[in-house]
Amino acid sequence: MSAETPRHILARFDEGLASLRNNVLTMSGLTERILMRAGEGLFSRDLDACNSAIAEDAEIDNLEKVIDEDGVDIMVRFQPLAKDLREVIAAMKVGSNLERVADQAVSIARRARRLNLAPSLPETAALEPLFRMAMDLFRAGMGSFADRDTELARGLKARDRELDALHHRTIHDLTVRMTEDAAHIEGYLDLVIIARTLERIGDHATNIAEDAVFAVSAEDIRHTAPAVEG
Repeated sequence: MSAETPRHILARFDEGLASLRNNVLTMSGLTERILMRAGEGLFSRDLDACNSAIAEDAEIDNLEKVIDEDGVDIMVRFQPLAKDLREVIAAMKVGSNLERVADQAVSIARRARRLNLAPSLPETAALEPLFRMAMDLFRAGMGSFADRDTELARGLKARDRELDALHHRTIHDLTVRMTEDAAHIEGYLDLVIIARTLERIGDHATNIAEDAVFAVSAEDIRHTAPAVEG
């Protein structure tokens, strides 16, 4: 009996941890879908896509609660140590970052919906490279967590700096357009805020990558500079 009990506890812990990770990955897939729908709403002027992105946010909020509750339950019931504890903490932190990415996507969808009710602004298309870069960063961040790929994770800081630079250029260009076309200033302000929102998505993707490194190697890379190539 005493020999069976530890194995039984270990099996239940493994099941709990696997369920926790699966919920995070489910949340990631839903977050990506919301972000894609927000992009469709903005660039294709698709009101249905905007509404869909906004409506699905409630499921994200529920999943975040489930992940937090399950993570705390695992820690209380099994008192994991070392790598196992890091896995649980990282999963909970990733869930929090996913909820914030989803919130940013909903913000894009809400502003896109308002933009779609007014005449089209050609400058909207200028945000597409920024959107693609933010989406790529998000996918890479989640890929590093899902695959425990620390090399991929460490590369996100440099990529996030590229996103920051593009964000600053985009904001500058939109600000110039505001001064030239004051009649559409509200629309340009919406585009400025969407650009800033996309920059924040890159920050959350980098946070996810940092959590991936912490889970695998116990290394905190949050305040380290990106590696310089060459």
